[in-house]
Amino acid sequence: MRFKIDEHLPVEIKQLLTHHRHDAVTVPDEGMAGAVDPDVAQACQNEARALVTLDLDFSDIRAYPPEDYQGILVFRPVLHSITTLVRLTTRIIPLLNQEPLIGHLWIVEDHQVQIREGSQGGTRVR
Repeated sequence: MRFKIDEHLPVEIKQLLTHHRHDAVTVPDEGMAGAVDPDVAQACQNEARALVTLDLDFSDIRAYPPEDYQGILVFRPVLHSITTLVRLTTRIIPLLNQEPLIGHLWIVEDHQVQIREGSQGGTRVR
């Protein structure tokens, strides 16, 4: 899969996804550091990349309908440490082969992943 890692996430997430044979770039890699959310979202659409972010604005399905994207993963850890974010990323990697990401919003919390099927669909927990 193809991912764009938002600027407030550690580079270790890119490294982990790349290690598992995913195509991952960061917002700063592409010279977009400081870009506003709509520009990041548009870049994801243009490049057919799923967004990985801490930014809760992307969990607003009215502003960012999941069906318009290759996937949106919003991390919501209790602690925003590198260790925690790497652990959460490690936990979702197997799910990428089991659950659809395209057209879905994943809310990745410490003990569960909520998967929303588009703006009209339901939510299930993994």
